Order: sequence, then structure tokens, then C-alpha cells
Amino acid sequence: MHLHRLTRRLLSPLLSLLLLVGLGFGLSGCVTTGLPIASASPWQPVPLDTRANPLDLAFTDQSHGFLVGSNRLILETDDGGASWAKRALDLPEEENFRLLSIDFNGKEGWIAGQPGLLLHSTDAGQNWSRLFLDTKLPGEPYLITALGKGEAELATNVGAVYNTRDGGQSWQAEVSDAAGAVRDLRRSPDGRYVSVSSLGNFFATWDPGQATWQPHQRVSSQRVQSLGFQPNGNLWMVTRGAQLRFNSDAANVDDWSKPVIPITNGYGYLDMAWDPSGAIWTGGGSGTLLTSPDGGQTWQKDPVGAAQPTNFSRIAFLPDGKGFVLGERGSLLRWVG
Repeated sequence: MHLHRLTRRLLSPLLSLLLLVGLGFGLSGCVTTGLPIASASPWQPVPLDTRANPLDLAFTDQSHGFLVGSNRLILETDDGGASWAKRALDLPEEENFRLLSIDFNGKEGWIAGQPGLLLHSTDAGQNWSRLFLDTKLPGEPYLITALGKGEAELATNVGAVYNTRDGGQSWQAEVSDAAGAVRDLRRSPDGRYVSVSSLGNFFATWDPGQATWQPHQRVSSQRVQSLGFQPNGNLWMVTRGAQLRFNSDAANVDDWSKPVIPITNGYGYLDMAWDPSGAIWTGGGSGTLLTSPDGGQTWQKDPVGAAQPTNFSRIAFLPDGKGFVLGERGSLLRWVG
């Protein structure tokens, strides 16, 4: 009897340990955090003297450009983005503008921001003039695209799209209705738009010449986070649950691949982009920056991205081969290949 009780006392801690080990293995099977880390990184951190959030950037030529962001942030570079210096805009001090979008066509540039901000430059950004928008404009400025001399396209955060051909003195509506409040809105080089509803429960598309936005139901129960264009013109989608999906036919935007889940680590993805070699990059919370060289079949973690104490919100590769990853609190990575 005493021997039996002694045996039970000895076995209890052992059983508890085995149970904990088994539970640990079980949980590790549900939460995959074991992606390999790449042996080298094509990214280089760029120090920025700011804690504001970089939100967009654009260049006038190979070397000269601007970066804009929250808290009236505007920085200028003359070395292709290797270093940045603060600039100032002549704006009312009492207003905390959020500069969301910047674009150049040669020396002519535009900045769109909130609340109600639109700036125009004709001298490569050395001087900026403020254009006052009609108070009846649906929504707030969200995305600006420079198209040619005196011509630009402005989209708002409710999906209104306007075009100017006289340097912003007048604007003509391109679409007769708005898409509704959006959390994400993007434009392809050929003028098509995609937007994600503020709740992520549906997305919408608009092609030049269409009278209205075309709504589309989300693919699964996971809410849509962001949506954009692949290099070939097809769409990509990021949903909650850290899922990626790819569209294989731009003419059928309801045809999507099965979800690709590179890693389940509790952090969602916010953007996706293709580098000059064709590899896919996706980024998101807590320094998550992943790459796939084979169309999403296999993935690796980027070591430089993983070392950054930030959430990556945007990945941008420019037509001339430059690339940048924008993160919160003054975080910026520059593509060095």
C-alpha cells in the first residue's frame, strides 16, 4: 500500500511533464513559426530623424525624390534614397496634416493628404502651392497620380475619382458613384482601380469608362485587408488570418487561388510586392518581412526586416529598380539587391 502511494507520487510529476511536452508539441503543430531565415538580405535600414510614419514616396529622377507621411512629414533625398533630409511645407501650424500620397511626372509633382490637402509643384518639389478643393468633394484626398503636364488623377477615401488637365484648377468626375468608405485603394499603371471596404467585407473594382464601381464579395470568411495589382495586371489579396491569394485572370476578378499561408505567427500582412527578379515580398506586424522566389510555394524570413522594431505597412518597387519598405515610427528599408 505504501509502495503504491510512493509510486503514484513519483509518477505524477513525470506524467505532468509528459503532458506539458505533449501540449507544447501540439501547439507548435498549430502555430508554425519555423520558416527558415535567409542567409543574406537585399535590404538596408535607412536612418530617418523622425518618429512619424512614412506613408509614400516618389522620385523626380534617378536620384532626387521625396518621402511623405504622418505629422506633416516630408523628407528629401538626392542620392536615390540612401539618405533623407527634412523639408518644411508652408501649411498652417495648427493643423496636423497626414500626407498620404505623392507622385511625380518629370518635374511636375502632387501631394494628397488629410484633412482636405492637395499640393502641386512644377519645379521638382522645390516649391509647392496649395490647391483648395471644392467642399462638396466626396470624401478626403487619398491617392494622387501624376499623368502628364498639368494632368493628374485624384481618388478619395470613398472611391470618388477625379481628373484635372489644367494643373488642378478644375476637376472632372470619372465615376458617377463612390465605392463607400475604404481601408485600401490602389491604381494600376493602365488606370484601373481596386478598393477594399472599411470593414473588409467586400472589395470593388473600377475600369476607365465604367460608370460605377463593381462590388465583389470576399472569397472566404476572412475579411480582406488589402488588394493590389501583380506585375502582369492580375490581382493579389491579403486577408485576415495572414492569408495570401492570387488572381490568375484580370478579366475574372472573382477567380482566386486557394489561400497561401506562409507562416502563422499571429501577425497579419499589410502589403505585397514583386522585386526586379520576380520574387514576391510580403510584410506586416512586428518586423514580419517574408519572400518567396517561386511564386508563393516556399518562403523565407528576411533577417534585416526581422530585426526592425516596427510594423511594415508598405512595400514599393519603382520602375527604375529602386525598392523601399515603409514601416511605422520612422522605419525605412532600402533595396540594395
